[in-house]
Amino acid sequence: MSDLRRIVIKVGSSSLNHPEGGLDDQAIQRIAGVIAGIRQLGVECVLVSSGAVAAGVGKLGLKTKPKDMAGKQAVAAVGQGVLIEKYALALEARGLVCAQVLLSRLDLAEASRYRNAQNTLEQLLRYQVIPIINENDTVAVEELCFGDNDRLSALVAGLVHGDLLVILTDVDGLYSANPKLNPQAELIEEVEDLTQVMHIAGGAGSSMGTGGMVTKLKAAEIATRFGMGMFLLHSKRIEEITKLIQGERPLGTYFFPAAHRIMGKKRWIAYGGLSEGSIFIDEGAVKALLKGKSLLASGITGIDGIWERKELVRINNPDGIEVARGLVELSSEELEKVRGKHSEEMLATIPNLEGEEVVHRDNMTLMIE
Repeated sequence: MSDLRRIVIKVGSSSLNHPEGGLDDQAIQRIAGVIAGIRQLGVECVLVSSGAVAAGVGKLGLKTKPKDMAGKQAVAAVGQGVLIEKYALALEARGLVCAQVLLSRLDLAEASRYRNAQNTLEQLLRYQVIPIINENDTVAVEELCFGDNDRLSALVAGLVHGDLLVILTDVDGLYSANPKLNPQAELIEEVEDLTQVMHIAGGAGSSMGTGGMVTKLKAAEIATRFGMGMFLLHSKRIEEITKLIQGERPLGTYFFPAAHRIMGKKRWIAYGGLSEGSIFIDEGAVKALLKGKSLLASGITGIDGIWERKELVRINNPDGIEVARGLVELSSEELEKVRGKHSEEMLATIPNLEGEEVVHRDNMTLMIE
C-alpha cells in the first residue's frame, strides 16, 4: 500500500464520545495529529466524521441522545458547530486548514448534484484543505437511520477516487464471532470474498453510535467494488494508519479490492442514485446481462413503480433479487405497452426511440457477479 495517493478515514461517534458526555478533546487531537502525519507523507486525506449528535448531547448537558427525529436533528444542529470548531482548531495548530462539507442523501442521488459534490471536494484537495464530511443530520431524515455514515464514507471514497478507505471502530477488526460475547472469536485479518463473511456481522454498536459490523461490511462491499481496499482498525491505534501508507499491515482486517470493479458513471448508478421503480426479467435476460448485454423488451416480464425516461430503475430476476440497475430509455407507461415484445414491435409501437435497448449496457451496473 506504499503507493497510496489519497485515503478516506471514517471515525464514528464511539471513537469521539467522552465517557462523561460530549466530545473527547484528546480523540480530536489524536485524529488531527494523524492527519498531519499523513499529509507529511505526501498523501491526501479526507475525513468522514460522525459526532454531531454526541457533541450536541454534551453541549446541552443531556444524559442520553433523544429518541425522536426532531430531537436528534436539533441536537445535531447544536453539535455540528462544536464538532467542526474543535477539528479546525486542532488542525490549525498543525498548520492545516479544514472545510466542513455536509451532505444529504439527495446530494448523491441526483447526477448533477453528485458531480457538484465531486468537483467541490476535488477543488478543496487541490487547495490542500482537509475536507471533513458528515451527513447533514439537521435536515436529512434518512441519515439518522442505522449506520449511515459507514455507507457515506464508502460513497465519499468513490467520489474522490480514493485509494484506501480506513474505518475506525471499537474492536480490532472483523472477528469470526462477536468478541464481546465469545472469547473464542478469532480476528480475520484478510477478506477476499465478502460473501463468505457477511453472515457473521452483529447488530448495532454503542449507545452513542448507530452502526454495527454489518454496516461496515456493506461499506466494504461498496469500496471494494469501486476498486479500492478497505481497512478496519481499532480507533485506539489510529496512529498506525501511517504504517498502511508506508507499506506495513497493522493489526486489523483488510478487505481486498474486488476483481470486477466499477468506475465512472456506473459508480453513481450502482450506489449513488435513488431508483424510481423495478423491472422484472426472465432467466434468459438475466444470463444476457451477466454476459455484458443490454436489456431488451423481450426479456421483461413485469414492472413496479412509476418513472419517466432516463430515470434510474432496479432490474430484478424472477425471484425478485436485484441483478442490475440502470437508466431506462422508456417511461413506465411506455414499457408496460411493449414488455415481452421483440424489438421490431417495440419500435413500431414507440417510434421515437433512438435504439432498441430498454436499458443500454453503458448505462447499467450489475449488482451481482
